[in-house]
Amino acid sequence: MRRSRADTDASHGKLSRRAALLGGAQLLFMGGLAARMRYLQVDQADQFRLLAEENRINIRLIPPKRGEIFDRNGMQLAQNVPSYRIVIVREDAGDVEDVMARLAPLIDLTEEQQKTALAELNRSAPFLPVTIAENVSWDAVSAVSVNAPALPGVSPEVGSTRVYPRGSDFAHVVGRVGRVSQKDLDALEDPDAVLRIPRFHIGKINVEAREEALLRGTAGTKQVEVNATGRVMRELARREGQSGADLQLTLDAKLQNYVQARLAGESAAVVIIDCEKGDVVANASAPSYDPNLFIGGILSRDYDPLLNSRYRPLVNKTVQGAYPPASTFKMMTAMAAIEEGIIGADETVYCPGYLEVGGRRFHCWKRGGHGWLDLEGSLKHSCDVYYYDLALKVGIEKISAMAQRFGLGIRHDLPLSSVNSGLLPTKDWKLRQRGESWVIGDTVNASIGQGFMLASPLQLAVMTARIATGREVMPRIVKSVNGIEESVRGNRSLDMKEQNLRRMRKAMYAVVNDRRGTGYRSRIIAEGMRMAGKTGTSQVRSAIVNNNEVPWEQRDHALFVGFAPYDTPRFACAVLVEHGGGGSTVAAPIARDAMLQALYNGEPPLDAYPTADRGRIKTQQQQLRDVKPDARINKGKNQA
Repeated sequence: MRRSRADTDASHGKLSRRAALLGGAQLLFMGGLAARMRYLQVDQADQFRLLAEENRINIRLIPPKRGEIFDRNGMQLAQNVPSYRIVIVREDAGDVEDVMARLAPLIDLTEEQQKTALAELNRSAPFLPVTIAENVSWDAVSAVSVNAPALPGVSPEVGSTRVYPRGSDFAHVVGRVGRVSQKDLDALEDPDAVLRIPRFHIGKINVEAREEALLRGTAGTKQVEVNATGRVMRELARREGQSGADLQLTLDAKLQNYVQARLAGESAAVVIIDCEKGDVVANASAPSYDPNLFIGGILSRDYDPLLNSRYRPLVNKTVQGAYPPASTFKMMTAMAAIEEGIIGADETVYCPGYLEVGGRRFHCWKRGGHGWLDLEGSLKHSCDVYYYDLALKVGIEKISAMAQRFGLGIRHDLPLSSVNSGLLPTKDWKLRQRGESWVIGDTVNASIGQGFMLASPLQLAVMTARIATGREVMPRIVKSVNGIEESVRGNRSLDMKEQNLRRMRKAMYAVVNDRRGTGYRSRIIAEGMRMAGKTGTSQVRSAIVNNNEVPWEQRDHALFVGFAPYDTPRFACAVLVEHGGGGSTVAAPIARDAMLQALYNGEPPLDAYPTADRGRIKTQQQQLRDVKPDARINKGKNQA
């Protein structure tokens, strides 16, 4: 049936409206799309261009050159030297394991190193070079180059590595560097981005670690163009970083070398301090070790003997060790009594060989007793009873306070690891730490540096320097940074009566120079170089047994402290020989020899020694002359 004209017109009207609506919607959509495209392409063009550039250009860090370390005379103690390493690119190598097997015999690659390298290769992008071996020899580099056709993807590179040219001499002072570990990163709140560079090295202990911020420097940057897969196409720009600061230490490398050589075969420590500025000129702990072994990661065959040795070569005994100071502490007991006016100029104490306190006998080392003694005689003969008597009169609180005034019981601020504060006991300390009341016997034991009393060789050297000068000598190890001298700390007066200090120095002089003094055999006879000092024998067991009749670990420690020259003190020293026996027979000779080396700035003349010693000293000097550090690496004691 034919539709009417009216129906046809109505239908056309509807279609026209729909078409108009659809066309309008299309126009609206196209207009919005065009506006959005204009916004993105015109208004946001700079932003998207920047994003594109950031995807194409990477900013990469350039490791800074680490600052070097020198002794007081400019001799290098830690330096950066060119080194060779072998790298491999996985995508160029093809069968990596096969290439590694051919490479291993050429550069002495162990199975452990191969496994480590393979694991690192699997974690890295296939086009990135991965270090297989560091610090390889020139012969190894030559072997790799000659065999290059059979080693696809393998190539030698030149880098930089840390080296310690003095070997074991400064291991306990300079320290060492090592690769950044996760533990290192976790210890920092906001780690420097440079620390995340693969195989980056930082200081691990001692000066290298404590002065890390100065030595590390500031990283540089380089802009590199990369493709869609991240491969570097070219370098666009470079900004060099700032090298780390060079440090000059107060130590004397030649003196340190001599002292380390002199301590060979002992488990011992020697500290020598300049009395004027507090400069530590020698800080030797024996036995030592070669820090170069740790740079690329120490092998277990090298580390296990160091870790398990009973002589503890990894421990810096000069600051980490805390020992009963024994008779070297008697000066503190005496100074406390003198300042309190307890000891008169002519006052004497009778020593029958013991002092009975609270129903218990405290014996003197000389069982027959010393008879009547004044201050000088008590120190010269190292009478124990004299100091027992003084301690009962002055009390532990004043004794400990006086000792702290002279530098004991204080953690001295030096850039060394695990500096020990020692221990100056008091009544409150015992009650707080042990839950026990102080008893009179504790005071008696403390008066001669036994019982709870503990001190490090560094503290004993500081104490001696303060006695010698009457000033608050503060030890320092860093002399200058980038050539700018570090300030001398402390050095103010101890505010002690000069006549009291003179009495103590005179008594110490008698210990070494009086024929009946305990240190007489280790005296210096050169005019103007005479030494004053005090011997000590620190008991490590309560039973009185001959040292030769017990195992090494149960023998007494040998100690000596001293300063020289007596009239114008230049150096103070402290010597400790673990389980060495008597201070007068073992520690004092070492102190005398080391002090003469310091005083003469090198090998002293034979006429500085007593006539009876010159033959032995001449032989000793010939043996120790210019001893190389490597000759003593990991060398243990030779005694049972």
